[in-house]
Amino acid sequence: MAYNIADLFEHTVDAVPDRLCVVDRGREYTFAELDARGNRFGHHLQAAGVGPGDHVGIYAVNSEQWVTAMLGCLKVRAVPINVNYRYVEDELAYIIENAGLVACVFDQAFTTRLANVADRSPALRTFVHIEDDSDEDPVTLLGSVPFDEAVAAGAPDRDFPERSGDDHYVIYTGGTTGMPKGVVWRSEDIYFALGQGIDALTGERVASEYTKAEQAAASETGLVFCVIPPLMHGAAQIATMSQWFIGTTIVLLPKFDPEAVWDLVDAHGINAMLITGDAIGRPLIEALEAEPDRWDASSFIALSSSAALFSQSVKDRFLERFPNLIITDSIGSTEGGFNGITYAAKGQRIEGGGPTVDPGRDVVVLDDDLQPIEPGDDRIGRLARSGNIPIGYHNDPVKTAETFVDVAGTRYAVAGDFARWTEDGKLVMLGRGTVSINSGGEKIFPEEVEQALKSHPAVFDCLVVGVPDERWGQRVAAVVHFRDDQSATVEELADHARTHIAGYKVPRELHVVDTIVRSPSGKPDYPWAKRLAESGDHLA
Repeated sequence: MAYNIADLFEHTVDAVPDRLCVVDRGREYTFAELDARGNRFGHHLQAAGVGPGDHVGIYAVNSEQWVTAMLGCLKVRAVPINVNYRYVEDELAYIIENAGLVACVFDQAFTTRLANVADRSPALRTFVHIEDDSDEDPVTLLGSVPFDEAVAAGAPDRDFPERSGDDHYVIYTGGTTGMPKGVVWRSEDIYFALGQGIDALTGERVASEYTKAEQAAASETGLVFCVIPPLMHGAAQIATMSQWFIGTTIVLLPKFDPEAVWDLVDAHGINAMLITGDAIGRPLIEALEAEPDRWDASSFIALSSSAALFSQSVKDRFLERFPNLIITDSIGSTEGGFNGITYAAKGQRIEGGGPTVDPGRDVVVLDDDLQPIEPGDDRIGRLARSGNIPIGYHNDPVKTAETFVDVAGTRYAVAGDFARWTEDGKLVMLGRGTVSINSGGEKIFPEEVEQALKSHPAVFDCLVVGVPDERWGQRVAAVVHFRDDQSATVEELADHARTHIAGYKVPRELHVVDTIVRSPSGKPDYPWAKRLAESGDHLA
């Protein structure tokens, strides 16, 4: 039985062909219509010589064309490659070369930047542009074909060769701690690790490749789900696909704007949405608080966060506005898959670390000798998963060997996160070891300090890093973006933090900035914060 991403989507199409599948800027497509567009684009790729295993870049903001291109690639067993639309030329050149792109789908506005570095992959010969109102000329500079023209030229039939669960699915990481790395998954493995082939709540595996489609057919209407993070981020891609597998309607918006999100909730009756922590959650709830009567948000019943810190103070504000809202906080990584999930309740306190979650299937905590730490043993260790894990990193055997390790015949993904067990078998997530702070021999994880600081009423956003200290080796420095017309001293922030975390973890210096630098998906840029703090800039 082949658990192939394209097959799984097609099973749902066959189950609910007339159900609304995607909404994008006034355009609506049923499952059957989007499937046909994916088939057409797949045939266009085939006609251009793109075949199984070939890498096709998608360099664009969220749109129906983005997901159609992804589907078209998967249908012909090619591999869609997510390209960050914020990359400058050097970064774009790197990913083109590293991934070995043979084709690229891109927004017309990015034409010149792409044309300047397209020769970094000698095999890159096929270009398709998504038209917009920019003055760029992709036809002249790259010989590109308009996306709708490419779709119109292809046949709508599903007459592709048989696919396999071994077909590759590659997600490039954001690269906030180095250059982006392409994580290579088997289609079957990413379905079970991230795509809800294993239920996040029950830990049960699907009975067959048709299970989700059968669930879709059994429901009279599907949910309406808004994917807010950029599709160039793995969490958004996988959320879109896993929701489609159960017949959910996906609503897209090109770039995040909090008022635009609530406009969509009002217009389309959105039931649920995906965010990436505070970077999206905070401005969303603040927009609603500022104009509480502007939108009808009565359809909104569920909020899912993943891939970035979602602080308790922001969760509480959502629950004040929507008392019956179901909030889930999922923990995972591109390399490690799904690690755990927790439900939010108003007023929860975080004790001794970051989020406390119910662990996912096949999740373990390994000690320094890579031996499993049993639940109830509160030693800190490295978070790991066995079972359905990636093949490795594309073109990086050294990093692959470091991250995917074999211990007594069991292969683990050890992505770099630290955690510890509670006595009742839950996981306390502590964050990345690569950004941990060592102060006087004590290991301090930035996320737990950030969580404490964000509950201060004057703090809008913050990052925490370690800076050199003659006595302690490192001391905690907070880089803080205060709310308009509000501020606090480092002493006031430290006093507040002490009510949530141990005294040795509180910030000893404060750097005030106008904004915190994050990736488009909301992930923190710790190297930026560390450079700023070590330089002494904006020291309060």
